[in-house]
Amino acid sequence: MPEKTKTTKTTKKIKKTEKTEAGPKAVKKPWGGRFSGGTNKAVEAFTESISFDKRLWKYDIQGSVAHARMLGKQGIIPKKDSKLIIDGLTRIASRIADGRFVFREELEDIHMNIETALIDEIGAAGGKLHTARSRNDQVALDLRLYMRSEVKETVGLIKGLKDAFASLAQRHRDVIMPGYTHLQRAQPVLLAHHLLAYAEMMGRDAARFEESLKRINVLPLGACALAGTGLPIDRHYVADLLGFEAVSANSMDSVSDRDFVLEFLCDASILMMHLSRLSEEVVLWATEEFSFIALPDAFATGSSIMPQKKNPDVAELSRGKTGRVYGNLMGMLTVMKALPLTYNRDLQEDKELLFDTVDTVKSVLGVLAQMLPVINFRTERLEETAGEGFSTATDLAEYLVKKGMPFREAHGVVGRVVLFASRKGSRLEDIGLKEYREFSGLFGKDVFQVLSPRASVAAKKSLGGTAPSETARQIEALKKGKKNKKSISLPAKKGK
Repeated sequence: MPEKTKTTKTTKKIKKTEKTEAGPKAVKKPWGGRFSGGTNKAVEAFTESISFDKRLWKYDIQGSVAHARMLGKQGIIPKKDSKLIIDGLTRIASRIADGRFVFREELEDIHMNIETALIDEIGAAGGKLHTARSRNDQVALDLRLYMRSEVKETVGLIKGLKDAFASLAQRHRDVIMPGYTHLQRAQPVLLAHHLLAYAEMMGRDAARFEESLKRINVLPLGACALAGTGLPIDRHYVADLLGFEAVSANSMDSVSDRDFVLEFLCDASILMMHLSRLSEEVVLWATEEFSFIALPDAFATGSSIMPQKKNPDVAELSRGKTGRVYGNLMGMLTVMKALPLTYNRDLQEDKELLFDTVDTVKSVLGVLAQMLPVINFRTERLEETAGEGFSTATDLAEYLVKKGMPFREAHGVVGRVVLFASRKGSRLEDIGLKEYREFSGLFGKDVFQVLSPRASVAAKKSLGGTAPSETARQIEALKKGKKNKKSISLPAKKGK
C-alpha cells in the first residue's frame, strides 16, 4: 500500500509539471504520457502534416470504422463501444464533409485530429479505437486507400484521352502528313496513324497504373508500430471490410514500405513524358514555320506587349509540369534511399510529393482531353509538305527491290538519284524516265506510280503500318478495346 501511495503522488507531480510547462491552453498529446513538458510551438509548426494530409480524412475514417468493427467482433473492446465509435466517426465525417470541422495544427496530423474529436464526441470509449494499431500502420493504410481511389480515377482520365485520340484519328483518317525522324521529314504517313501512336502510349500508361493496383491493394493495418500485436486481431476480416485482396506478410516491411508510392510516381513520370512529347509537337505544329495546326482561342493566350501573339500555353505548361513530376519522383527516391527499418519521420515527406503528382497529372490529363478535339488541323499544309524532302525515296528503293535488286544496292542507287535531284532543284517525280534509266536499267514507266505521297502511304500494308486499311484496323481495335477494356495492341499470329 505505501508503494501505491508513492506512485499516486508521483503521478500527480508529473501532471502538475505538465500543466506548468505546457501552459493552461496546451493541448494534451495522445503520446504525452512520457513527457513532462509541452512541445515548442516552432516544433509543432515544423512537424505538423495536417495542412496537407487532411485530404486523407475520408480514408482515415473508413479505416477506423473497419478497425472498430474488428475490435468489437474479436471481443477486444465491448461491442457497445465499437458501435459508439462507429457512430461517432460517422458524425465527424459528416462535419468534415460539410466544412464544419476545425483542423488543429497542434494535433499534428489527420489521425490525431480525428481521434481527439472522437474522444470529445463520445468520451472514454473513443480512446479505445487506437487499440492494436499505431499511426505507422494507420497512415500506410490511409495512403493505400487513397491511392487505390486515385489510380482508378487516373486510369479513367487516361482512357478518356486515348478515346480523344481515337476520335481525332477517325475524323482525319484520310489526311496525309510528313512523318519525321531526327525532326527531319522522313516518309509520308496518315495523320490518323500519327495520332494513334499516342493512343498506344496511353494504352500502356493505363495498363501500368492498373497493374500497380495489385501491389497497392494490400492491407498493412495490424502491423502496429512495427512488430504486430499480442491482441487477438483478425486482419483478414479488416481486409474483407475494406476490399483489400491481400494482407501484408511482414509487419516491419508493412510500416516502412513506400514502394507503392514510388511506383505511382514512376508510372506518372512515364505518363507525363508521353504527354510532354505530345505537347512539344503541339508547340512545334502551331508555329508559323510548321503551320500544321491552329489552336482555338479558348486554349491559347496572348502577349502583354505583342498584339499579334497567340501562344500555346496549355501545351507549354503541360511540358513544364513534367519536370515537376520528375522532381517528385527523385525527391521520394532520395527520401527512401537510406532509411533503416522501420518507420522514420522522414516518411512524412511522401505525402506532399504524392499529392502534388496526383493533382498535376489529373489537371494535365483533363485539360489536354478538352483541347485535343478542338484543334484545327491545316490539312492542305499537311498534305503539301508530305511529299517534300524526297519523302518517297524509300518507296523508290523498294520499287527496285521488287525488280530483283538487293536492297543495299537499291539504297545506293536511290541515294545517287536524290543527290542528282537535289543539285538540279527537282523533285523525284520531276525526273524523266530517261534520266532514271541512267541510274538503273530496272526503272520503267511504272516508277512514277510509287512516287506520290498517297501511293507511298497506301503501300505500307504491313501489320501496324500507315496504310489506310491498317489504320482503319487500328481504329476498330481501339473501339473494340474500349468496349472490352482490353489493350489496343494485337498479339502476333503464330506461324503454321
